[in-house]
Amino acid sequence: MSFSEVSGLEIDHEHVMYKHGFSWVTGIHLIRGQRKPINVTLKRGLVSKRKDLYDWIKAGEKKDIRIELCDETGTAAVSWDISRALPFKMDAPSFSVSTNDVAIESLDLIAHDLRITHNQ
Repeated sequence: MSFSEVSGLEIDHEHVMYKHGFSWVTGIHLIRGQRKPINVTLKRGLVSKRKDLYDWIKAGEKKDIRIELCDETGTAAVSWDISRALPFKMDAPSFSVSTNDVAIESLDLIAHDLRITHNQ
């Protein structure tokens, strides 16, 4: 699969304000809370194995995927490994004989973990 736009590759945590009996002296403590789920949106894509994508959406299984940003030679410069990704929405484009539309307008995923690898 290849997509022309990817968004949502971020790691975000909730923040917690902790107050205790001596907060009036020491002040409020800010601590990091639970990690938020990762919501990735892939836009304007072409899929060579359409049946595999449809089977994944239909089955509702979580899979590990990799997103690569490639340089002009096709070598991956940065990779994002997404753990336990689950597709929950797919939009197909409007079709017209006068335009060259892509096969998938957008595919939304929710995932548990994200790791970034710089390959250079």
